[in-house]
Amino acid sequence: MKIREIVKKDNPAIEKIIKRSLESFGLDIPGTAYFDPQLASLSAYYQELPNSKYWVITDEHGVVMGGVGIAPFGKHAGVCELQKLYIMSEAQGQGLSKQLMETALRFAMEHYSHCYLETMEKLQVANRLYERLGFRKLDRPLDGSEHGTMDTWYIKEL
Repeated sequence: MKIREIVKKDNPAIEKIIKRSLESFGLDIPGTAYFDPQLASLSAYYQELPNSKYWVITDEHGVVMGGVGIAPFGKHAGVCELQKLYIMSEAQGQGLSKQLMETALRFAMEHYSHCYLETMEKLQVANRLYERLGFRKLDRPLDGSEHGTMDTWYIKEL
């Protein structure tokens, strides 16, 4: 497995992974990443934002297995958001999410004091990973949230 920054040719693969993952949980609904306007062009989106990156993880043949992003969160100085952490279903359970998160958090530490994320309570495996990596659960979202369907929020001091 190899983790690298996203390039334009990865856009269709990661969009498909994100959409299929959300569909598998019944989350292909408004208020989720499924309808984010930048979903088809993540490479360009993250290149344009300051202190932002999106990484993909590939297998030994270069096939994209998943990805994760870091970007500034709203108007909160020093706060970034961990975004779009998705792994294709066939590759889940192999520790790829943890590897991606560790890469993203190392980058985040260079630019931010806190990392925020939004998720769903029913994504229990992901939520356990967030907690193991030092995220603490919040009672409500930070101001500026764009995904109104999310019902669980975490923050980590970097």
